[in-house]
Amino acid sequence: MSMNGRMKTRGAERKKTRILGTVKYFNQTVEGRVTDLSAKGLALDLGGRVFHAADGSPVKVESDELGILEGTVKWRRSGRLGVQFNVNSNAVAQVSSYFRFFHKDVPAGLAR
Repeated sequence: MSMNGRMKTRGAERKKTRILGTVKYFNQTVEGRVTDLSAKGLALDLGGRVFHAADGSPVKVESDELGILEGTVKWRRSGRLGVQFNVNSNAVAQVSSYFRFFHKDVPAGLAR
């Protein structure tokens, strides 16, 4: 639920993951772990590392499993970062391929 009492709906189903990757913003590169992944975006746990990028900043997320995904910062809180993929990128195809060939469901207690 959102703060105004309405149900929040997501544009795409999210899956729990434990993919290691890096997020890049200009000269800044920070390692993290993708904890949620959908065709429209991801959540990245930065493990307490500092990352200086404001909401709306363009970033790249790179990992062995997903390749390079381009997007924008949607939110930052509690050491985590939300990234929405650019609509003109190959992100949908790359994420679909990951789910088809590599993804194994992560039990809820192990996702963080």
